[in-house]
Amino acid sequence: GEEQEVAKKEFIETLKLLEGQLGDKSYFGGDKFGYVDISLIPFYGRFKAVEIFGNIDIESECPKFIVWAKRCMKIESVFKSLPDQDKLYEFIVEMRKKLGIE
Repeated sequence: GEEQEVAKKEFIETLKLLEGQLGDKSYFGGDKFGYVDISLIPFYGRFKAVEIFGNIDIESECPKFIVWAKRCMKIESVFKSLPDQDKLYEFIVEMRKKLGIE
C-alpha cells in the first residue's frame, strides 16, 4: 500500500545519499576497504529479498552502490563472513511463511 511505497522511496533515497558519499571512489574511505564499508556491506545480503518483496530494482536505481557492493564481495574476508544472498532469501521466505506474511 501507500506505506510500502513511502518506505521504498525512503530506502532508495538513502542509498542514493550513500552513492553521493561514495562518489567515484572504490570504497567509502578512498582506495582501501575501511570501517564504513565494513559497516554497510552486511546489508547487501538482504537486497535480493528487498528487491523481490519490495518490487524494487536496486541496481537500476543505485548502480554505483551495487558496483561498490560487488567489489566488496570480491574480498575474501567479506564473502567468507557474509551469508549467501540466495540462502538468506530462502530463509526470509520461510520465516515469512511461519509468521503468516504472504
